[in-house]
Amino acid sequence: MADVAREAGVSGQTVSRVANGRTNVDDATRERVLAAMRRVGYRPNSAARALRNGKFRSIGVIISALPTFGNSRTLDAIAAAVVPEGFSIILMPVTRPTQGEVTGAFSKLNEQAVDGVIILIEQHQLDQSSIELPHGLPVVVIDSSARYDYPVVDTDQADGAATATRHLLSLGHETVWHIAGPPQSYSAERRRKSWRATLELAGAFVPPVLTGDWSPSSGYKAGLTLAADPSVTAVFAANDQMALGLLRALHESGRRVPDEVSVVGFDDMEESAHFWPPLTTIRQSFEAVGRHAVSALLSEIETGAEAGEPVSVPTELVVRSSTAPPPA
Repeated sequence: MADVAREAGVSGQTVSRVANGRTNVDDATRERVLAAMRRVGYRPNSAARALRNGKFRSIGVIISALPTFGNSRTLDAIAAAVVPEGFSIILMPVTRPTQGEVTGAFSKLNEQAVDGVIILIEQHQLDQSSIELPHGLPVVVIDSSARYDYPVVDTDQADGAATATRHLLSLGHETVWHIAGPPQSYSAERRRKSWRATLELAGAFVPPVLTGDWSPSSGYKAGLTLAADPSVTAVFAANDQMALGLLRALHESGRRVPDEVSVVGFDDMEESAHFWPPLTTIRQSFEAVGRHAVSALLSEIETGAEAGEPVSVPTELVVRSSTAPPPA
């Protein structure tokens, strides 16, 4: 740093400000310092800086090794949120959310020297009493019912499912069928329970649930069953990918959408506007979930403050061409 200061004709403190990304340096001076760094071959040493100030500027993310659309989008949002803050991400996939795997992931992240951890695992096992999260690191949990002593951030799954169901009932459908996500998914469970509660509140018949695994193929399989039942006029699929499979099954079975059967999905993935017909769906903001999770974690890292109330990100109904009143 002394070499850079001499080369640039500035103080060592100014070099330190530039090296640490501080904003209280004018642009011309910053460029002069950066040019001097390049000439003398100087690069900030993150390990030395961590020893000095106790911060590694790194966040660990424990994520399910089985990728899903929601987890992938949320991870993208987390990455986008940490970069402007000068942090990097270390991923730690776990194949099963058991006590052993979660504890092992924490241990590995400790070895990697992270300042905090975001847990992005949707499976139910994370909420079981056998899972105890190790203490000693700031933690934020995404998509969980668990009442940990950490911030919990998630989409308002229940309200989104209720909105989808009410939309179809408001069009005049007597009831709404449901293709649910996998039983081990907490998001799928909340959507299913909210769908059922909304029908019961409206005094509507509650049909049997068909269960998929989030994939288009599982939606297609369930769709063949629904298409064979002429009483089915409205279906709420727990995600857009299963809705895509459902649409194919209805088309192949000669059931016109939305003239004979209305379909609503959940997620508002970019492709849903280009399904045939374009899909009515519930939009959830993965970007907002990721942004809130990073904000909560950085607040913990900086202040050491205890967790506040869980953050619930609202959803939005996006009406397109796949829903209409039932046939006369």
